[in-house]
Amino acid sequence: MILDVDGVTNVRDVGGIPTSGGRIRAGVLLRSGQLSGATTNGAAVLRATVQHIVDLRDGEEVAAEPTEIEGPDTTHLPLFLGSVRSFFEADTSLDDLYLHLLEESGERLVEAIRIIAAGAPTLVHCTVGKDRTGVTVALALSAVGADREAVIADYALTESQLPAERSRRIAAYLRAEHPEAVHAVALATQSPASVMRSLLEQVDERWGSAAGYLRANGMTEAELSALTAALVEPTE
Repeated sequence: MILDVDGVTNVRDVGGIPTSGGRIRAGVLLRSGQLSGATTNGAAVLRATVQHIVDLRDGEEVAAEPTEIEGPDTTHLPLFLGSVRSFFEADTSLDDLYLHLLEESGERLVEAIRIIAAGAPTLVHCTVGKDRTGVTVALALSAVGADREAVIADYALTESQLPAERSRRIAAYLRAEHPEAVHAVALATQSPASVMRSLLEQVDERWGSAAGYLRANGMTEAELSALTAALVEPTE
């Protein structure tokens, strides 16, 4: 469900996604872009909605656009080992970026999902709420048996939630700065369903399942059970 939080883009509650035997509980897991632009009213909405914020941005991003919302606990878990800028300079594709996250940031992905498993209403965000947030949320949902196509659709929804003028401005800037780049515009502005579908298929091939990936990176069976209890609302 898309939420209106003044000054924050791409805010939504993933509640309602079907799972095996139930659906994702509303009000427990939210996702968004960065919170630095939140107005007084937007900040009040967030304080009333979430108890924990997981900020996946790196230190450079946090310093440039600090979040100043008092109330919810905030945990910084930078997922990229290296700066965001380096991925544009290397012309990294979305597929390669997401594999990089899985291979290099497994422990931090697990730590973020442990916070979700604690059960308090939690908001996960990065800069635009697309890549780091998208992978984290997709893993958490998939690990509790959420419908795959619904998980993919939630990821793909981001592209339509980014302000069109922002996307045009960034695309023009990237074409000027990296004229030879093939992947830069997609990296900054796009969230194709095919990319998340491919990622989840690779998770299955290499780790058996999303839950298997989390286990391989330190999550215990008790923590996985807690994640299911936090996220899944059984249906008759």
